[in-house]
Amino acid sequence: MQSTGTNVKTYLNYIDGEWASGIFNKTDKSINPANKNEIVGYIQHSAIEDLDQAVISAKKAQLSWSQQSGAIRGEYLYKAADILEKRLNDIAETMTREMGKTLNEAKAETARGVSILRYYGGEGVRKVGDVIPSTDSEALMFTTRVPLGVVGVITPWNFPVAIPIWKIAPALIYGNSVIFKPAQETAVTASKVVECFHEAKIPKGVINMVTGSGSIIGQGIVDNRSINGITFTGSGEVGKQVGLGAFKRGAKYQLEMGGKNPLIVVNDADLDQAVDAAISGGLRSTGQKCTATSRVIVQSGIYETFKEKLIKKVKEIRVGNGLNEETWMGPCASENQLNTVLSYIDKGVEEGAKLIYGGKRVESGECKEGFYIEPSVFENIHSKMTIAQEEIFGPVLALMKFETIEEALQIANDVQYGLSASIFTKDISKMLSFINEMDAGLIRINSESAGVELQAPFGGMKQSSSHSREQGQAAIEFFTSIKTVFVKS
Repeated sequence: MQSTGTNVKTYLNYIDGEWASGIFNKTDKSINPANKNEIVGYIQHSAIEDLDQAVISAKKAQLSWSQQSGAIRGEYLYKAADILEKRLNDIAETMTREMGKTLNEAKAETARGVSILRYYGGEGVRKVGDVIPSTDSEALMFTTRVPLGVVGVITPWNFPVAIPIWKIAPALIYGNSVIFKPAQETAVTASKVVECFHEAKIPKGVINMVTGSGSIIGQGIVDNRSINGITFTGSGEVGKQVGLGAFKRGAKYQLEMGGKNPLIVVNDADLDQAVDAAISGGLRSTGQKCTATSRVIVQSGIYETFKEKLIKKVKEIRVGNGLNEETWMGPCASENQLNTVLSYIDKGVEEGAKLIYGGKRVESGECKEGFYIEPSVFENIHSKMTIAQEEIFGPVLALMKFETIEEALQIANDVQYGLSASIFTKDISKMLSFINEMDAGLIRINSESAGVELQAPFGGMKQSSSHSREQGQAAIEFFTSIKTVFVKS
């Protein structure tokens, strides 16, 4: 990185083990969504030529990296984890300043990144194949796994530490080299993550980072024939373009593209727990999670009581700068995201939904210069309304009623997405119906919809993903190919 005269640092690309300016020396500002007048840092606005250099570096490094033992590759991940842990407070504070989530959430996310690195460090000494009986009694037949080669990693701004690491760590441990393109909105945080790998002395070219626009660097990753696999998290529209481009040239691809996640509350539920789950799952991180609760589907007999409890607690939410200890909900991550959320709120009102709390931009006091919005709650919603169908990615809850569990499941499934879903009930039969009939990749019982444990497979159904899974040992399925070996003397 470089320092400017205003004491705001300029962060460089990372190519072939070195920090490098973009070929045209153009930069973008990363601003603090809590205060649009504060510049967090300058990042490279790279050209396709910068990406080409990174690909050459990654391709050159990949063969020797893959020839290292898994245990040796794992040692680099352990070292990077230790360094990330030492820098946790600084990286978490940078994340809060750059993306807006509260400092406690940022610290928890960074700590999760540490754990993910250590988990995949251990993967280096786990099995990579099976012995299979052959019909030939004098032969040995077994499977092993080989890396894809060079992998492109394209990540969003909402989890700028955890999502990159849960893609990069398995890519590396299984012998791939990496081209990392973070979201431009959180590229300063991404740079600090890459610094941890650099300090761990990972071999040159094994990991490379190029920042810049999606239309140039993201599309360049999709089009580059030397990139053998692409793992992407982001919007459905962009994800489909990534998948189509990768398919056309025969590259392997993995897409995670969001959700419209329901929380069903049955009349026998613990209402206080269910209310807490709806608020935490739907409004923490300002609703900017792919697993965030968006629709709260409540049985009619308890609907009014649930609504009363929910609104009472929502009114207690403190909106403000995520660096302040008393803040519960920070700003939207950008002005564009704020405007998107406000447009969905307007659309909900236009289509006849009843806004019963919030819905306005917060522009007073410390929030005057930031991209803040009130937590918002709608009711009188039917499934065909826009706010019941499309991912808002903001602090908006849609309350819906149901009479029977069959109706609740029909409402819950009546969307194009299928990422995460939750139910609150004490009835085993209703739990089983939910588990069996809910079209979602992540099913949670008596718990909020948001969140997944790092050792468990993560991914969605329908339009939420490319039907692959990330995290845990499931990651090996994407980042490697199976090779079947037949040996006869």
